[in-house]
Amino acid sequence: MELFDAYRPWADAHVFFDAAGVPFTGPAADDHLSRQTAAWERRLAESPNGHLLRHNALFDALSGGGRIHLLHVTHALERISRQGVLYPSGGCLVGSVYCAPLTATDRGLRMHNLAEYILTKEAPAFLARLGVTDRVPTPLVFEIDVPPHAYRGLAGVDYLRLGLIHLGIYRHLEYLLGTDERHRLRDAVVARVRDSAVFLATSAAVTHRGSRHRGTRIAAGPYLRLLADAVPRLPILGYLYFEAISEYLMLHSTSPRTRRLADVGELNNWLYKEVLFASYPDMAGKFDLAAFHPRPERLPGLLRRIDPGIDPAHAADYLVERISHLVAARLIAPGGVPSAWHHTRWEFDALAPRFGPLLGHLIHRELRTFGRYPDFYFYFDQYKALQAWNYWNHMGIVAPFNGTMPKGEVGINPAYPHLGYRVWRAERDDTGHVHPVEELPLTIAPRLVDIKYTLMRNNQWAAPTPSAAA
Repeated sequence: MELFDAYRPWADAHVFFDAAGVPFTGPAADDHLSRQTAAWERRLAESPNGHLLRHNALFDALSGGGRIHLLHVTHALERISRQGVLYPSGGCLVGSVYCAPLTATDRGLRMHNLAEYILTKEAPAFLARLGVTDRVPTPLVFEIDVPPHAYRGLAGVDYLRLGLIHLGIYRHLEYLLGTDERHRLRDAVVARVRDSAVFLATSAAVTHRGSRHRGTRIAAGPYLRLLADAVPRLPILGYLYFEAISEYLMLHSTSPRTRRLADVGELNNWLYKEVLFASYPDMAGKFDLAAFHPRPERLPGLLRRIDPGIDPAHAADYLVERISHLVAARLIAPGGVPSAWHHTRWEFDALAPRFGPLLGHLIHRELRTFGRYPDFYFYFDQYKALQAWNYWNHMGIVAPFNGTMPKGEVGINPAYPHLGYRVWRAERDDTGHVHPVEELPLTIAPRLVDIKYTLMRNNQWAAPTPSAAA
């Protein structure tokens, strides 16, 4: 897949918003899934905190004029200062310097609650788990000057939509593997899909309930057990599961903290962070969502522990509908839902037209541990980053954000031509505000840091903030 040919799939992987913060959906297609997608957008917007999907601190920061202030957390300031270079990382923001927005106030720069959690909770927990006692996480303030010709709209990349891009890159680079290795890889991912056919078929049936297809209803418990059982075979389902729970909590929580954050335009990121680390305490700094598959019998206690006001039964029913929709919308090609699953031909080339996005996600994950390919995996993600940078520069996007939801995750495009920025080491005062105290002569380099050197894998490099990474 050449960079030029990648334009369309990268455009499809982004979510664009109009001036009112409403996602562009284009002309309404006359098919059930498109109508269901539009219905979900309305349903999410009508939830207790749904107004924050369109009017929020992140959008205000990105559309507020010619200067953006962002906060990045590192645990290795001494090393990056010595080298003078900060590298972006892969993950949910593909190839960006992972940040969160800052808001200027009379008392200093107010951190978004996402950054506050990472700086005060997540990063310290990661260092403690490693037994590191000679350093602390350091906030860095970036001041970005947005050029007049930059894109003035809102564009977020949705990492759950990257499946076809992963598949295309693999097809372009597959000859780095030998013939026998390619056959083994294809057979491995086909077996994962085949052995998960019951879950996929159930999701399709739930999704197409009410359409001209024969639909079905299923109780939350059996569906979520099928999901939990399928995650080890289809790791991307762990990401869908996590995003659906995160979405539900942020949109339906009415706790005092959630209401206070809503007053300043922020979704409460602490909710899903606490779900993750309450379920998997060793996940701090690692964020391997392929391991995220809490079983349904654990959900009520887990959700009540995070927010006693949440109704677990309502949440479980929501998760069935939402996850089944995401399976159809993100993992199956348009029009690819088969009417008779038992007639499926379980061969790679036969599956690709219908399950291309799912196969792409599976291959991207499999390559991390497959034979000799871990030696090439860095170049796979670097190639993906090159495509993203090329698309962002074509569009004039300086600060892409996580388009699954406007949580506050925003990146800096390291390849933007003549990007104007300044970087400061910052300190946090007793009120929680941060203040730039020392300007640093750092350069953002358009080259990915190897994943083994990031905060998600190691403590020896200039690590980006931990993030959910597919």
